[in-house]
Amino acid sequence: MKLATWNVNSIRQRTPHVRAWLERARPDVLLLQEIKCETAAFPAEAFRDLGYTAEAVGQKAYNGVAVLARRPFAVTHRALPGLPEDDAQARYIEIETDGITVIGLYLPNGNSGGEAGFAYKLAWMDLLAERAAALLQDDRPLAIAGDFNVCPAPLDAAPGALSPTDALVRPETRARFRRLLWLGLTDAVRALHPRAPMYSFWDYQAGAWPRDLGLRIDHVLLSPDLAERLTAATPDRAERGREQPSDHVPVVASWEAG
Repeated sequence: MKLATWNVNSIRQRTPHVRAWLERARPDVLLLQEIKCETAAFPAEAFRDLGYTAEAVGQKAYNGVAVLARRPFAVTHRALPGLPEDDAQARYIEIETDGITVIGLYLPNGNSGGEAGFAYKLAWMDLLAERAAALLQDDRPLAIAGDFNVCPAPLDAAPGALSPTDALVRPETRARFRRLLWLGLTDAVRALHPRAPMYSFWDYQAGAWPRDLGLRIDHVLLSPDLAERLTAATPDRAERGREQPSDHVPVVASWEAG
């Protein structure tokens, strides 16, 4: 199976980019973040002729996640279990496909809203860990992928790219990411590339792309039964160099059938 995740930073602006990439890469499932449109406005028809069915969880102008898949799937959750019912931030979608639970997420950044915004990020990560633990306890094959807004280790941020007080690298953030790994999940990219810089994001500002001031904040985490069959995992760096790109690139992971 080939799974990809991509923060497209507006699906309406980036539909041609996504179509072209799907034609080249042909993932079985593509998880999208920051679609920045309401659910009904997601351009599902733009991908149908390529063989992809779409489901989206959107909100006006901000956030939003979606699934594009060329395999049959069923949506099981459109919000992170445990969040208050009045939480309107569109950040989570969970599906079942081929006996695998796949979670697509756009985790809060944590830099806006002061300490309250950072506390929301940490609470969201705690709920995600609880959901992952419950699924792993049921021995379900599980993949969690998306824009985590976390640089798990110093290697995952180019020198000078972030302040040490940035929410993406604060100790509390990294500790919660480690909690996911301690549950038994495997960071697919780091499993195959343990020491190489493998960035997935370059800011539009300050010449970050030409200077290679990147961050690795888009991740694919796999349960043990999927991780042991992992064959490839890497960011598709070339996408950042295209005309009018997203500031993120797709991260792709593949594993052999069980």
